[in-house]
Amino acid sequence: MEHVPPAPGGPPDVVVLTGDVPPPGMAAVERLGRVRYVREPELADALPGADVLFMWDFLSDALADAWPSGGGPGWVHIASAGVDRLLFPGLVEGDAVVTNSRGVFDEPIAEYVLGLVLAFAKDLHTTVRLQGERRWRHRETEGITGARALVVGTGPIGRAIARRLSAAGLAVSGAGRTARDADPDFGAVRPVDRLDELLTTADYVILAAPLTPQTRGMIDTAALDRMRPSARLVNVGRGALVAEADLVKALLDGRIAGAALDVFEDEPLPSSSPLWDMPNVIVSPHMSGDVAGWRDELVRLFADNLGRYVSGRPLRNVVDKRLGYVGSQAGAHAGAFQRG
Repeated sequence: MEHVPPAPGGPPDVVVLTGDVPPPGMAAVERLGRVRYVREPELADALPGADVLFMWDFLSDALADAWPSGGGPGWVHIASAGVDRLLFPGLVEGDAVVTNSRGVFDEPIAEYVLGLVLAFAKDLHTTVRLQGERRWRHRETEGITGARALVVGTGPIGRAIARRLSAAGLAVSGAGRTARDADPDFGAVRPVDRLDELLTTADYVILAAPLTPQTRGMIDTAALDRMRPSARLVNVGRGALVAEADLVKALLDGRIAGAALDVFEDEPLPSSSPLWDMPNVIVSPHMSGDVAGWRDELVRLFADNLGRYVSGRPLRNVVDKRLGYVGSQAGAHAGAFQRG
């Protein structure tokens, strides 16, 4: 069954929740609907009577408190791949359709992950640090050909990561909802309930899973203890997938070799966090998918979907709210560990 909201009788009323950086290139959107730009304090007053909400400020947590008790807009679109901030009871249990920005971030994040793997293997972060100190220190580095990468999350972003790493010579496997062999991108996908076992053989553990009650804190002390002392953890999913205090202790104790983190439990990462000063940690400010032009691409995707909405055609990137994952355009179910 296709999840398509009814087309309104006239131009739809579109509320855009903006942040510090307004959405660029909104002319196409403004031609299709009556657009009202609001910030968090005005959101609750703007939602009643609105047909569409565009969550441009995808880091905002304001929607749950602002959502009308009698139901809000019939369609909510978020300018991110993750939808965990939208999965509150009032929205999940109502009739509103949710769509996300799947497809915008897949390849950029995959490129970023490959860069992180190479940075660890070739010790590039140490090279940069030594250069800044004007120190000449010869080292031997590692190869990545034949190294084993476990990608946790087998959705579009996880698949893009798998393709990039495989092309670079790594042996890639996946952890997802459904086990299968001969997967075109992962080779083998094993059920995520076998994660403890899968962690024991991986040189690189890449997290690209969505944040759900089942995945929150999935990398904790027990999981870290299962990893190889030479393994590195890469998180481009959600910060809360990792129990941060447990990770800090594992890194300090040398139980894993390093971590590259693009997402954190609290963002921005507090200046008091010990992660900033660890030589075996790469910290980046939630930017793995943000290549030049990404904001324009997000607006183009929403404008295309708004055109579909107005003409009554199927929307792209419909999310199954109850499972927190993305179906196909026709609403077919995809894996529960898809991110984006």
